[in-house]
Amino acid sequence: MSEWLYEAGIGETRAALVEDGRIVQAAIELTGTLTVGTVAEGRLVELLPGRQGRVTLAQGGDVLLAPVPKGMTQGSALTVIVTREAIPERGRSKLPKAQVAPEDALPAPGPDLRMRIAATGFPVRELLAHQPDDLEAAGWSELLDEAVTGEIGFGAGVLRMTPTPAMTLFDVDGSPPHEPLSIAAARAVAEAILRHGIGGSIGIDFPTLEGKGPRQAVAEALDAALPLPFERTAVNGFGFLQIVRPRPRASIPERLGIDPIGARARALLRQWEREPPGPAPVHRLSATLYDRLMANPDWRDELARRTGRPLQLERA
Repeated sequence: MSEWLYEAGIGETRAALVEDGRIVQAAIELTGTLTVGTVAEGRLVELLPGRQGRVTLAQGGDVLLAPVPKGMTQGSALTVIVTREAIPERGRSKLPKAQVAPEDALPAPGPDLRMRIAATGFPVRELLAHQPDDLEAAGWSELLDEAVTGEIGFGAGVLRMTPTPAMTLFDVDGSPPHEPLSIAAARAVAEAILRHGIGGSIGIDFPTLEGKGPRQAVAEALDAALPLPFERTAVNGFGFLQIVRPRPRASIPERLGIDPIGARARALLRQWEREPPGPAPVHRLSATLYDRLMANPDWRDELARRTGRPLQLERA
């Protein structure tokens, strides 16, 4: 049986599609995310090269409009629909992308994570802090560890996953013979792409394979394991294959990698919410974690509301 496990956490919501006791898809959505499908009013404040423009929304925040309709001038009021969420990158963040909304579209938020997983048709079970931690039992910590370290074992070898601004790279490491190793790696990469919600450009560096037949067998193994839509190249003579998938939002490795302190802070809140009732403990934290939690009083207040006791923090 397949089902979604969903948690409305503090600072984020999280979900995992579990099949036979293991996570096959997962997602994390930060509170306040401008989600795909959001319709919002705004004003074109800057024209950019390539028929693009920056739109400041009436509700706050900016989006990248592409394309800017012919004849639209700077300062024009318009209604847009979000087509891609903000993508975090080191030193900057790619703005959400948007298009001009249909004339009859009314301002409204786009589907959130809870709505999106319900639309898949699989049953959704919402987990509460006082219940058994079925998300952890399915491998949630292991999933986050994969996202942070980039190391993914697959029996015959190891994948090393590295998100970059240009693409997410997978390097295949293992012992010969290389053809069965690469076929197993292709399946493991497909599973990792789904598990971590990876989109955009994806590169896979397989061991060098001699001959067209083995390279084609690796590509066919990938095709069988990775659902459409995607496009790919063939495996070239150096063992490299590139995939392009839709990228409506950041992957889990991107989200955790760009803000590890925030991710760690939210993980601690999840842990503290599940502590048994009793006197409020004092949590001693590193300066970076302490400062992040002190900078988010709404997180601390929500934890106190859920647990019925104040959150007591000390800087280590």
